[in-house]
This record gives sequence, structure tokens and C-alpha cells, in this order.
Amino acid sequence: MALYDKTAHELHELLTAKKISATELTADVFARVDEVEDKIGAYLTITRDKATADAKLVDDKIARGEEIAPLEGIPCAVKDNICTKGIRTTCASKILENFIPPYDATAYKKLSAQNPILIGKTNLDEFAMGGSTENSAFHVTRNPHNLERVPGGSSGGSAAAVAGGEAIFSLGSDTGGSIRQPASFCGVVGFKPTYGRVSRYGLVAFASSLDQIGSFTRDVTDCALVLNAICGQDDMDSTSTAAQVPDFTKALVADVKGLKIGLPKEYFVKGIDAEVETAIHNVAKKFESLGAEIVDVSLPHTEYAISTYYLIAPAEAATNLERYDGVSYGARVDGADVVEMMTNTRTEKFGAEVKRRIMIGNYALSAGYYDAYYLKALKVRTLIQKDFTDAFKNLDLILTPTTPNAAFKLGEMTSDPLTMYLQDICTVPVNIAGLPGVSIPCGFTNDKLPLGFQLIGKALDEATILRAAFAYESNL
Repeated sequence: MALYDKTAHELHELLTAKKISATELTADVFARVDEVEDKIGAYLTITRDKATADAKLVDDKIARGEEIAPLEGIPCAVKDNICTKGIRTTCASKILENFIPPYDATAYKKLSAQNPILIGKTNLDEFAMGGSTENSAFHVTRNPHNLERVPGGSSGGSAAAVAGGEAIFSLGSDTGGSIRQPASFCGVVGFKPTYGRVSRYGLVAFASSLDQIGSFTRDVTDCALVLNAICGQDDMDSTSTAAQVPDFTKALVADVKGLKIGLPKEYFVKGIDAEVETAIHNVAKKFESLGAEIVDVSLPHTEYAISTYYLIAPAEAATNLERYDGVSYGARVDGADVVEMMTNTRTEKFGAEVKRRIMIGNYALSAGYYDAYYLKALKVRTLIQKDFTDAFKNLDLILTPTTPNAAFKLGEMTSDPLTMYLQDICTVPVNIAGLPGVSIPCGFTNDKLPLGFQLIGKALDEATILRAAFAYESNL
């Protein structure tokens, strides 16, 4: 197996045993990037010089006999809506094409304390608005398993980089499934922590009450290592939780005996692919054989989740994107006066999907419609949260499909935004409720496309999710 195909914890052991060097590892990953990047298109910016210099520093540290952190010297990638000081951060938008942040996002800053090797910034749907990474202003990203298929979105570049061997792990963001859906499509592990578990400071805002930074990894052990690095309270983010962060690697016990796992009937609705449904029921049988109890459960307001999400998220997006006006920072297109300048800037520099969501959001917030749409969506959000609260009184975890189907073809849904939105049916309820969730690979379709299942946990109970995911992975 090539170095770029190994997990972070395997590579850490090789580094500490001096069987490989960080420089060799980094060169191996860049050789893979050079081989496949023109086909996959995972990156928007590649930081080769920085990576090479940082790898040498890690090698010097090892040569001095110093202990290295679990992710030290491990090549990684970061979604391009997470601020990186001195490194271009575009959100895959023409309006931020040349923006270089003067500071690091807290999550990246915490990760950087372990000295991983940054390979580059990954592609996404513009401002994280989309589910296929076809909405990038620069180029589409392709699924490494089938180049005619999408990698999912909006964190498609981060998922494709890990699946394609162009990074060992990566960071992404998840507002309505933007980590879990591409993880399922690309056959990797994608974890969205509890809302507030990871600081949003330096994550370019899409929908502030829904956004959360998380990880893409090759296996569950690596997932625990990355969560250890990025979780924790941050004074720069008033929504970050003060809850103590456990050592997530201690949850990696291959034992689910006594766990009660719910299987909600609302997630197996008409339209779900038969291969997906079969795969999820096989996962349930596997957990049962390992000693878990599978319980039928109802989450009755699930059918309203898509409508609720696509009112709340665009409303928050419309507010957050007001700042891109051609005045403070970002691109500017001149006009005869200030109003024309702002109009020209936003018209030329925002893509179609971003404009669509801004218009939906402003409509929902407008006088005469606020009560009918936005306020009602907030009330339904409370009902969806209550569904989960009630279910978790008697459950430890909830098992669902991650997506209703495997990766679809490039261009298949670009002309039908509503059908694209419905792809989020299994993931958006988790963001609405602020809960942690993970997508774990569970096989392939007959067309050899990856499938994933989703585990949803109680707020701040990432450990139980990791325990069950590790048990499933360990017994494959």
C-alpha cells in the first residue's frame, strides 16, 4: 500500500519508528496530487512550498528525539471557507477570489498546534451552498470512485481529497449535511460534531445557527484524533460550548452490547434507493449481531425538515452575505454611484445558487411574510428538536441512511434545484436539532459506488457515536 493510502494513525507509527520521514510522506502525497488532481479537481489552492518546509521541521524534531503529536507531519487539507492566515480563502466565489485572511480560524489554529502538513485548500459549492460541488465559481470536483459522478457537497473537495489519496484527512463544514453526504458519496468517514463543540470563529458564515466544522478521515480512529485536535470552547465564538472535551480515542471500544439503536421509519420513505435501504437494514442486523438492541422509532416531524431548513438557512445566509457589498473587502465592480456599484458587484460576482438563496431568504424575512414563513419555520424547528429529545429518552443512538441514493451523475440535477434540495432529507434534521452525526462507509452499489450509513447521537455525546462506529468498522 502506498503511503498516501494509509491512515493517520498508521503513518504516525511509521514516523515515530523512523521508518519514514515527514518529507518522504509529503512528497508521496504530492506525487499523488500530481497524478490525479487534474482529473478530480479537489483543490483550489495548493501550498506545496509551505508543506515542504513544514515537513522538514517535523523531521528535525524527530531527529532531536522529541515526541510528536498524533497528527504531526500528517498531510491534510482544509475546506476553502475556513480562514487560513496568509493563504487565500475564496469560498469558491468570485467575490472573494483574491481574499487573504489576516488570521486563522480557531479550528485550524487548534489543528495547527499539532503541526500537520497542509497540502492545500479544497473546492466547495460557493459559500457552501449546494450538494454536489458543481456550484464552485472555479471548477467542478469529481468523485474519485467514478469521475462521471459528483463527490457530494458542499465539502466535496475535502471528501474527494481524502478518498483520492490527495490528503490523509481533511476539515470541512456541515450546515445541512455538507460533511456527511460527500463522505457517503466518496466512501470515507465524515463527522459533524454537536453544534458549539467546534468553534465557528473564522468559518465564513453561511447559516450561523446551523454551521459546524468537522472532519473527513479514512477510519474512525483518525476521526477521534482530529476531533481531539479541533474541539473545545473559544471565547471568540459566543455559541461555542463550555462542556469539557473528552479524549475521544478512549471511546474506541469494539463493543456495542447494551446500546439501544433506533431505526426511524420516516427515513425509509418512498423514493429511497432499494440498494440504500437494503444496506441500512444490513447494518442494523450487524449491530444486532454485535449485541446492540435495534428499536423501531418515530420522528414524526421529519417530513417538514427540508421546508424548515430551506427557510431558516437562506434567511440567515441573506443576512450573512449582506457584508459582501464591494466596500469593506472582496471584489468590487464599479458603477455610476454606490447603489449601482453594489448592484454590479453582487450581480457579477455571486453565482446563481447564492443569488437564489439570498432571494429566498430576503423573501422569507420580508414584511408581510416573516410570520407566515420564517417565524413558522422556527416553531417547526422546535418540534423537530423535540422529536429527537423524546426519542433519546429511550435510545443511545439513531441509525439512518446518510443519503437516499448513491452519488448521482455530474449535471444530473443542476437544472432542478428542488430535487437537489431533497437530497438532504436524511441529514438536515441533525443540523436543525444541533446534534452530532457521522457517516460511515457500508459497502457499494452494483455500480461500485460507495454507500454510507448515518449514526445520530445525543448532544455532546460524540463518544457513543464513535464507540458504535468503531465497533462496526472493527467487525467488518
